[in-house]
Amino acid sequence: MKRRDFINWVGLSGIASSLPVAIAACSSQTTPVSKNWETIGTSAELDKTGQLLAKNSPAGPVLVVGTSKGANLTAVNPTCTHAGCTVGWKAETKKFVCPCHNSEFGIDGKVQKGPATEALKTYAVKIEGNSVVVKSS
Repeated sequence: MKRRDFINWVGLSGIASSLPVAIAACSSQTTPVSKNWETIGTSAELDKTGQLLAKNSPAGPVLVVGTSKGANLTAVNPTCTHAGCTVGWKAETKKFVCPCHNSEFGIDGKVQKGPATEALKTYAVKIEGNSVVVKSS
C-alpha cells in the first residue's frame, strides 16, 4: 500500500467514525419533556398559608393549594389564560381569581367567570416525605 493511499484510508476512517456524533449534534429533534415528579417546595412552606407558589420550578409556574395533612391538594399553572397575570387563591370562596380582569377559576382550574375562556393547566400533586412534588407533563 502506498503512503498516500494509507493516509487517505486513515482520514476517511476518522471522518466515518465521527459521522454519527456530528449527525446527533446537528439534529433538530428536541429532548422530550420529563415525565418525572418535580419538587417545588416543602410541606412546611405549604402549611404556613395553605398555598405554595413556585414561579420558577422545573415544571414551570405552579400554585399548590391545600395542606400536607389534607388529602385534597390541588396544583395549577397560575398564569391566567386571558391576559397572563398570576392568579391568586381565595380560600374563602375556593376559587382562583385573576387580579387583572377578575376572571375566576374553580378548584379544578375550569373557568367559572370570564373574560378568560380557557381553563388553567393542572398538575398531579402529592407530598413525598417533607417535599411537595408535582408531575410535569
